[in-house]
Amino acid sequence: MIAYVTVGADDIARAEQFYSAFLPALGYKLEKYHGDLSYILPVPLGKSPVSPDFYVKSPFNGDPASAGNGAMVAFEGSSQSQIRDLHSAALAAGGSDEGQPGFRTSYGSHFFVGYLRDPHGNKIALFSDNIDEPRRDG
Repeated sequence: MIAYVTVGADDIARAEQFYSAFLPALGYKLEKYHGDLSYILPVPLGKSPVSPDFYVKSPFNGDPASAGNGAMVAFEGSSQSQIRDLHSAALAAGGSDEGQPGFRTSYGSHFFVGYLRDPHGNKIALFSDNIDEPRRDG
């Protein structure tokens, strides 16, 4: 099980604006620790976490943050309309578009996804795979 995912950021305030535009809508609670951001999913008492936490941190070695080539973090939403709304909110909060929300022919018929880059270049996917919603033709 993946416990957490971390991305680097040189401008934590700008990263907070971007990630706080959509992660709280997916159930994440923001905690700040030593100037870094921790987005945590609540875990009911007596239960184990089922999804990883997401951290945004200044690089420990002091070098500039950089996005990993080929690396991407995907967050699952509940519906196609939520993915559209969160993608728009993330763009308005300083992200850049890497692919408007929609179906992709190389994925399953219900896999609805939008791609973004955060202000530091990290690639983010927002997706829904809800079988109760319309599916891709074909």
